[in-house]
Amino acid sequence: MQAEYIQDQSALDAFCGSVTPDCVLAIDTEFVRTRTLFPNLGLIQASDGNRLVLIDPLAVSDLSPFWQLLESPDIFKIIHSCSEDLEVFLHAGNCQPINMLDSQIAMAFLGHGLSLGYAAMILHYLDIELDKSESRTNWLKRPLSDNQLVYAAADVRYLHQVSGQILQELETAGWFEQAMQDSARMIEKKFQPVQPQSLYLESKQAFRLDAMQLSILQQLYAWRYQLAVKRNLPLNFIAKDNTLLTLARRKPNNVGAMASYEGIDILDVRHQGKAMLAVIRNALKLPPEHLPKTISRLDSYPGYKNIFKNLKTFLTKLAEQQHLDLPVVAGKKHMNQYLSWFWQLNEQHLHPEQVELINGWRGELFKEDLLEFSNGGFKL
Repeated sequence: MQAEYIQDQSALDAFCGSVTPDCVLAIDTEFVRTRTLFPNLGLIQASDGNRLVLIDPLAVSDLSPFWQLLESPDIFKIIHSCSEDLEVFLHAGNCQPINMLDSQIAMAFLGHGLSLGYAAMILHYLDIELDKSESRTNWLKRPLSDNQLVYAAADVRYLHQVSGQILQELETAGWFEQAMQDSARMIEKKFQPVQPQSLYLESKQAFRLDAMQLSILQQLYAWRYQLAVKRNLPLNFIAKDNTLLTLARRKPNNVGAMASYEGIDILDVRHQGKAMLAVIRNALKLPPEHLPKTISRLDSYPGYKNIFKNLKTFLTKLAEQQHLDLPVVAGKKHMNQYLSWFWQLNEQHLHPEQVELINGWRGELFKEDLLEFSNGGFKL
C-alpha cells in the first residue's frame, strides 16, 4: 500500500469521508517537544487498511475532519503508547478520542509487560525489524525527507496489519473490554483540566513541610505552571523543583537571600527572583484557615512496609487466578492509592472513584476479596 502525502484540504476531507465504521483506523503522530511545554504537531499518520495517509498539519489549515474521526464512537481506533499523542490531540485539536485502544495496554493483558515498544511488538508478530533512526528528527522542518516519510508510514502500516491479531487474542483471552476500559481511563486522565493549586502535591518532599511552607510551595507551583503555559516553556525552564522546595522551606524576604541557599539554581533566582519573592510574600499573608493541610506520609503509617508486602503478595495471587501479571492489575501507585483510601490519609477517602483497585474491571474482579483481606488486618 502506497502512502499518500496529504497537503491540501480537499484531500484530507476526501480521506476522512472515506473512513467507514466497519474499519479499524490505525493512528500515530510525529511531533517536536524540545523547548516547549506543549508538543508541536509535525505529522499525522493514519491507515484504515485501504489507504495509508500522511497528513501535513503545517499545510492543511483545518484538521477538524480528522479530529471528528477520533471523536466518533462509530470508528474504532488503535494507537500504540498514546500518552504523548493524547497531548497532541488535546493541544492541537482540543480533541478527546473515543473508542480507541492503546495496543501497548492490549499487549500487557496478553502477557508482554506494561511497556512493550512498537518495534518489539512488530518484531513479535511480523518478524520485521523496524528502523527507528528517524524518531528524533525535526518533524517541523520542510520538506520532510524520504526517510522520514517511510519511517512515519511504517508506524501505521504495520500497526494496522497486526491489529486484527491483537483484537482476536484479546477476545480469546477475554480481556478486550478491560483493555478498552484502561485505554479510556488513560484518555480521561489526560484530558482532566490541570488544577494549578493542586500541583504542589506532586512534590515528593511536600510531606516534610508545615502548613505555611506548603502554602508557599502551593503558590509557587501554581505560579510556575501558569507562566509556563503563557510562555509555552517547559516547567524547569521557569524554575527547578529544588528551587521551589528550598524557597518554601526558607521563606526568604529578599532576592539576595535566595541566591545564598543550598539547593537553589542561581539562574532561577537571576531570571525569576523578583517574581518568586512576590509569590512568597502573598502566600505569607494568607490566614491560617486558608492554608493547605499538612501531608501524611504513607510509609510512616504503622506497619506500612509489611502491610504493603502482604498486599502485593495477595494481589499477585488474585492476578494469577485471572492469568494476569501483577503489574496489569496493580503497580505500586495503585497499591499506595488503595492504602491511602483505606486508611483515610490525605483526604483520599473523599474520592473513592479515583481508587482504581475498587473501580472498573478491577473492582468487579477483586474489590470484595480485597476488602475482606484489608479488614482482616492485611494478614496472609
